[in-house]
Amino acid sequence: MYSIIIPCYRSAETIETVVETTAAEMERLGRRDFEFVLVDDCSPDQGATLASLRELAARLPYVKVVGLAKNSGQHNAIMAGLREASGDVFISMDDDGQTRPSELHKMFVAFDSGYDVVYGAYPIKKENLFRRFGSWFNKMCSVVFLGRPKDLRTSSFWIVRKYVRDAIVSYEGAHTYMLGLILRSTSNITQVEVQHFERESGTSGYTLRALLRLWSNMIGFTVKPLRIALKFGSAVSTASILAALYIFIHKLIHPTVEAGWSSIMVGIFFSLGVQLTFIGLIGEYVGRTYMHINKEPQYIVKERHPQGGDSVTEVPKR
Repeated sequence: MYSIIIPCYRSAETIETVVETTAAEMERLGRRDFEFVLVDDCSPDQGATLASLRELAARLPYVKVVGLAKNSGQHNAIMAGLREASGDVFISMDDDGQTRPSELHKMFVAFDSGYDVVYGAYPIKKENLFRRFGSWFNKMCSVVFLGRPKDLRTSSFWIVRKYVRDAIVSYEGAHTYMLGLILRSTSNITQVEVQHFERESGTSGYTLRALLRLWSNMIGFTVKPLRIALKFGSAVSTASILAALYIFIHKLIHPTVEAGWSSIMVGIFFSLGVQLTFIGLIGEYVGRTYMHINKEPQYIVKERHPQGGDSVTEVPKR
């Protein structure tokens, strides 16, 4: 069975088209055993998105709906969908029409050839300059911190096998970073160029704050920032010792030269800034460890459709 996971956020106007066109494409490709798992990430639209999802679940037998009690972020919403899915192959798509099912056949060719993960890669992204810069910055950080291959282009459009899904959903931390989970599950990954279409309606939900939160989730999958902090601190300390020796020798040779107040203050503030930055970095690691110990949930399920009884609030099992 193919499980198609779609995190939904303010997508009342687009999700029906996305589901119906994707279902038609799966039928055309002869992959008729499929389900959709639609996860409403607590859309701030007075329940319009969730109402659209409920209507789809009531009308289409292959649609499951999961409603989250609070906004948990796209990656945690995907995690919720992966846990609810019951397939053998898992497909992640967007809810806004930018990832078109007409491109799926290209990805299935690579997937059927034996790859465990296939990403849809966009030669030209339909995004604004700010979003493209954020994506580029995240990519560079993942190359340095996570060992991501430099030529690997990723997106929210991907196909993975069941064992990769099982490895992903075993992660219990609250700060999910899907690329980090995939990279630590397998190296048998490829990409296929697909067209990135214009958004059907609305605007991206990724604000500066959301992009920063996504970037910060990366540090949960690497200790390299701490190692960089150690190396940088050692380099600054070494440079300070050498500078002190130079100043001391220079003073012996030229005793009439007065010490510069400005240079001293610059050095003090520079050192203070470095220390505060890395104390904050260490604090981020400690804080996340504390939240993990206290079992902060990735998400909370408020309701499911279809279901046999009343809606229940549920924390993911650990």
